[in-house]
Amino acid sequence: MSDKPSALVLLAQGSEEMEAVISIDVLRRGGLEVIVAGVDGAEPIRCSRGVVISPDVALDDVNGDFDVVVLPGGAEGARRLAQSGKVGDILRCQEESGRLVGAICAAPIALPAHGVFENRQLTSHPSVKAMLEEWGDYSEHPVVADGNLITSRGPGTAFPFALRIVGTLTDARRMVEIRAPMMFPVQVS
Repeated sequence: MSDKPSALVLLAQGSEEMEAVISIDVLRRGGLEVIVAGVDGAEPIRCSRGVVISPDVALDDVNGDFDVVVLPGGAEGARRLAQSGKVGDILRCQEESGRLVGAICAAPIALPAHGVFENRQLTSHPSVKAMLEEWGDYSEHPVVADGNLITSRGPGTAFPFALRIVGTLTDARRMVEIRAPMMFPVQVS
């Protein structure tokens, strides 16, 4: 690993491709070193809308600490993240060490499934709201940050979600610098 902030993006069969690709791209534009790990191995992953993404590595082969672990949503992908013991180990390690976790769309269901980030402000796709309302302080905001947890609502909020991660791990100036050439029209707080 380099001196750049590091990100681990977890992909499973059925992950939402926009959330994954936008997060990966924006984090890399922000200067983060990004590793894409396949939860079930290094073979190509068929995402929720049929786009195939090849992970850099199998999750079982990932070693080391990351400044942020990102969980894209997608109903099936989120279910698989919630069922993976290795994902649970990584999330518990991130929480215990105070390092950042970002979860978007349905992916926040992995938080109660693995017993992490309880009683935090959070948001999700409306389809899984009922699963999260008792776990934390549920919000309808597009992006919600509470300490070392950043959550977001879905594909349409993937840009502000990823920009918020960049701003958290670098600085607001860097976030603005990468937003401008992308022609992103909405102010990110």
